Amino acid sequence: MEENTHKVVVCTGSGRHGGLGEAILLRFASEGYRVVVTDIGDTGDRHLASSSDMESVAAGLKSKGADVLCLPCDVRSPDSVAALFGEVIARFGRLDVLVNNAGIGFVMKHSREVTPAEWGLVIDVTLSGVFYCTQEATKHMEAGGHGGRIINIASQAAKSGFPHMAPYCAAKHGVIGLTRTAAIDYGAAGITVNAVCPNHVTTALGGAQNAYFSAFKGMTEEAYLEEMAARIPMQRIGKTRDTAAMCAFLASDEASFITGEAINVSGGEEMH
Repeated sequence: MEENTHKVVVCTGSGRHGGLGEAILLRFASEGYRVVVTDIGDTGDRHLASSSDMESVAAGLKSKGADVLCLPCDVRSPDSVAALFGEVIARFGRLDVLVNNAGIGFVMKHSREVTPAEWGLVIDVTLSGVFYCTQEATKHMEAGGHGGRIINIASQAAKSGFPHMAPYCAAKHGVIGLTRTAAIDYGAAGITVNAVCPNHVTTALGGAQNAYFSAFKGMTEEAYLEEMAARIPMQRIGKTRDTAAMCAFLASDEASFITGEAINVSGGEEMH
């Protein structure tokens, strides 16, 4: 990767230790980026990152020498999104990379049982949040005149259906459609837009899914994970660093002519 001492990356949904967002920011920080930790903050919902969770992630990044800004943002709210990027520009004066990582994947039940509120929550965070953040980030990237990178964290669930995951699968399929359209809309400004599609990664979200689907299949979690690894050609489950590495590549100069793509990081499990 090219040397970097001043570029700025924002990663939504990055407020949890062991999460994909944290791994992504750690990778970018190792390449000299100034990094922005952002998540929803205090809601009282145990599934979501609290302000103290965010501050802990930020402290870990600072301990490795990173220049870090830590800000709450509710990606469902255009006003909250605008305030986030306004503060980023006020602090750093530029924006180079946005990683849209925020998502809700803990609504797991038969489609018939999903409530309108649950459907709306998943779609609002996982799809509408990507749209609002992309709108605002590209505005600042275009104003900066140096192009930029939008990297959307989609999923294997953006390409295949899964039982009891209707809101999440629908939202992630939508992320790919949005990625392709945004790549066309913003290409003339030198902004690339791509999606990264990991399969299962055991984070806090992945752990909740492990517990649910192992019980659904009448298996222990250990047996469930062994079965999952066995069907992956590379014979292992994905790690957060695998997806973080793809994000870093898509942000690099080497990827400047790649846009509108939905790239699998699945060890060969997903091939379309």
